[in-house]
Parts: sequence; structure tokens; C-alpha cells
Amino acid sequence: MKKSKYIVEALVFHYSLFTIHLKKVLIFSFSLFTFHFSNAQQLQTLIDEALMNNPEIQKFELQYKSVSEKVEEVNTLPNTEFGVGYFISEPETRTGAQRFKVSAKQMLPWFGTITSRKNYVSSLADAKYEDIVIAKRKLMASVSQSYYKLYANKAKQKVLGENIELLKTYETMALTSVEVGKASAVDVLRLQMRQNEMQQLKDVLVQQYLAEQTTLNKLLNRDKDVIINVVNKLTIPSETTLIDVKKLSLHPELIKYDKLYQSVEKSELLNQKESSPMIGFGLDYINVSERPNMNFLDNGKDIVMPMVSVSIPIFNKKYKSITKQNKLKQQEIHYQKQERINTLETLLDKAINKRIAAKISHATQTRNLKQAKDAEQILVKSYETGTIDFNDVLDIQELQFKFQINQIKSVKIYYIETTIINYLTQQ
Repeated sequence: MKKSKYIVEALVFHYSLFTIHLKKVLIFSFSLFTFHFSNAQQLQTLIDEALMNNPEIQKFELQYKSVSEKVEEVNTLPNTEFGVGYFISEPETRTGAQRFKVSAKQMLPWFGTITSRKNYVSSLADAKYEDIVIAKRKLMASVSQSYYKLYANKAKQKVLGENIELLKTYETMALTSVEVGKASAVDVLRLQMRQNEMQQLKDVLVQQYLAEQTTLNKLLNRDKDVIINVVNKLTIPSETTLIDVKKLSLHPELIKYDKLYQSVEKSELLNQKESSPMIGFGLDYINVSERPNMNFLDNGKDIVMPMVSVSIPIFNKKYKSITKQNKLKQQEIHYQKQERINTLETLLDKAINKRIAAKISHATQTRNLKQAKDAEQILVKSYETGTIDFNDVLDIQELQFKFQINQIKSVKIYYIETTIINYLTQQ
């Protein structure tokens, strides 16, 4: 009678495991079908919101507008000079005494100087615009990476929950075995301690999830407690997407150096224009009073005197120094760009290799997990004959858990490295 009871319990347990596995297969198959659409839609929504609300992006946009506005600032002539003088001691002339003097003067820069100023400021604005493009790319990568970290955390919580339920089932089996003398109370305690350990890991993951959720919400510039829902399943594509490494040369971080180099060229053109003479035009008006008791032509006639002046930079060491500084800046920018190219190429190569390694690791963990499942089935059949070893149960369960966590880790690494590749090569 007791033997029949144990056989029934074993069959019920085996059926429950089969049902759990069947549900996993169905969920997995469905997630494979919907993953690309649901993940892209959810993540893209978060990215769009971040690009719209992130304060760092808004800061760079305001800086760009501020620099662009300087084009109007430099599109002006030097101030017009006005002067008024009153003769305390009136000098006498043939036509009368001079009473006061009014003058006006306008200096004009050399031909093309104002245009050169506008071109220089515009080149600075173009370089500043690349800061916006770079910041947006970095923000997209940060949002994506935070999203994938949340996914990995949630997936680990799910795996822990499944393993805790599995251990509870094993605990029931152990209690039954203790009753018939096939196991000891120590086996039950070991299973319970393992459950406690996994529950602790799950509780810690919950807190880590909340911290990462705060990070992502702040990237979107919203309240930290807004709940973020991630996809249920991420899979590594079977086919590897070809990466065009030539696109790296079009990265905005490198384009910015090109535009900075051009701005120095514009600065030198402006320096050459400003080292040229300036021409001034003016007009002096002197009020003359009539000589009393005299009647002659031009008596009391005012004096009007047009003037032309030239400002010549005779001591032009300043402009020669600026020319040397501009040449040094161009060399510096050239080396900065080359250094950045080397850094970005290294980052891209590392990201590509890490993604390949993650794909290899995921395939290995999948095979290992299948073998661990097979071992689990053998243990279940052993329970039917009453020869189960609960030390083996714990070992197999620990192996399964390790392989499942490594699978999740491989998926997370794959997609995080993908965000780095996208940051470096997307158009």
C-alpha cells in the first residue's frame, strides 16, 4: 500500500515538472515570436522620452543656440564716435570767433573682416552642434544599457523564484522519504537552507532593481518611483549582423575635431583681416560767431571739415603670435583626433569580441542546462524506485541555477556590447 502511495506521489511530481517545462517551452516559443517588436517598441519609447526631457541634452541645445546667436553679435561695425567741445577762450579767426565744435567719426574694418568674423563664429557653432549629437548618442546608449540591466535583474528574479518552487517540491519529496527512512532530517534542512539562501538573493535583486530603475527614470528626467516594465524574454540572434567598421570615421566625436580644425582655419583668416589697416571717415563742425560792426563776405561763416583717417597696426607682433598659436592648435587637434580614433577603434574591437564571446558562452550554457535537465529527470526516476540521493539533488539544482544565471549574463553582455557598437557605428 505504501509503495503504491509513493509511486503515485512520484507520478504526480513528475507530471508537475512536465507541466512546468511545457509552460516554459510555450512561453519561450511565444517570446521568440514577439521579442523584436515588443522590445523595440518599449525601449524606443523610453529613448524618445529621454531625448525629449533629458536636461543634459537641453543644456547642449541652449549652448548651441547661444553660440549661434553670436553671429549677429559680430555682424556689426565699430562704435561711431561723437564729440562736442566748447571753447572757453574763443579763438579769433578772420571770419569770427570759434564758439564750439561738434565731431563724428566712424572706423571701418578692412574689406571682408566682418564676413570673416561671421564665418569664424559659425564654425564654432558647427563644432558645438556635434556636442548635441554626441550627447544624444551617449544618452541612447545609457538608456539602453540601463534597460538591459533591468531585464537581467528581472530574469534572475524569475529564475530564483522557479528554483525556490523546485526546492519546495524537493523538500516535500525529502519529507516523504524521511517518513519511510530513505532520507534524514539533515537532507530536509539542507533543502530549506538552500531555499533561504535563494530567497535572500532574490530580495537583494529586488533592491538592486529599484536602484537601477531610479537611474533609468532620472535619465528620462522623471520621478524615480515610476515603474518600468521590461520584456519577459531576450534572445541572442542566431545570425550575426555585419558591422561596417568604416562608419567609425563618421562618428560625431571625430567630426567634431574636423570642425574644430576648420574653426582654427577661420580664426586665422580673421586674424589676417584684423591685421590689415582700418579706414575712418569723420566730419568736424565748428560754430563761428559774426564779428561785430563789420560787414564782409563770409562774416561768421561756420567751418565744416570732412576727414579721412587710417589705423595701421605698425606693431603687429600680436597678429604674428596669433598665427603661431593657430598653427599649434591645428597640430594639437590633429593629434587629439588621432588619439580618439585609436580609442574608439579599441572600444569597437573589444565590443565586437565581447559580443562574440557572449554568444559562444550562451550556446555553451544552453547545452549544459539541457544536460542538467536530463540529470534532473534521472533523479526523478530514481525517486520512483526510492533510491534518490538529496545531495545529488542539491548539486544538480545548483548547477542548473548556475547555468541559468550564466545564460542571462551572456544575454545582458551581448545587448550591452551591442549598444556600444551602435554608439560607434550608427548613422
